[in-house]
Amino acid sequence: MRIEILGDADAAAFAAARLIVSEARAAASARKRFIMAVSGGRTPWQMLRILAQQEVPWEAVHVVQVDERVAPPGHPDRNLTHLKESLLVHAPLRPEQIHAMPVDEPDLPAAADRYAQVLREIAGDPPTLDLVHLGLGPDGHTASLMPGDPVLEVFDRDVAISGVYQGRQRMTLTYPIIDRARRVLWLVTGADKAQWLPRLRAQDNTIPAGRVRQDSAILLADPLAASAL
Repeated sequence: MRIEILGDADAAAFAAARLIVSEARAAASARKRFIMAVSGGRTPWQMLRILAQQEVPWEAVHVVQVDERVAPPGHPDRNLTHLKESLLVHAPLRPEQIHAMPVDEPDLPAAADRYAQVLREIAGDPPTLDLVHLGLGPDGHTASLMPGDPVLEVFDRDVAISGVYQGRQRMTLTYPIIDRARRVLWLVTGADKAQWLPRLRAQDNTIPAGRVRQDSAILLADPLAASAL
């Protein structure tokens, strides 16, 4: 995994946006399509606001979700709410280029299966995403792959339902589809991540983030998050 430490969280967000631009242009040139999976979090929303102002081959871009909380449409707990505010209302993306996780359906396992089918339709079988953006939680989680959750052991599905975490059940991509991605982009900022970043770099498989493959990964961090490296 390549690690870059930027001057602050703003610089890390800008560097992440520029990396996505580069990956999008390369994918559009090679395959006429760029499929990006986005996680939640404050610094990522800043990254996406910057991305919306860049020269991206938007006609080739498809946006999917890494994970989503089970909450009503438009609720501030929904990652999609912030994704719309930071990127989708600013970038020239058509509705068919945005693939939201269907967490408001009553049968969540069936909804996860349908989302996996959507991914197969746009990214092949098995689906190979061009870029998966990940964050690092203050307990070592990533996506909605939480410590101790049975979803950590799901290897026969690309999309699954987690248990309740911080009051919300979630839909999440699983390790197999994350590990197939052509590029994994870690964006990690803030002092609360400092104790976890060395364990991520060491591929410590006792934390969920440490179990993600690193051969295609780039990690962008600010000095606060990287203080223990």
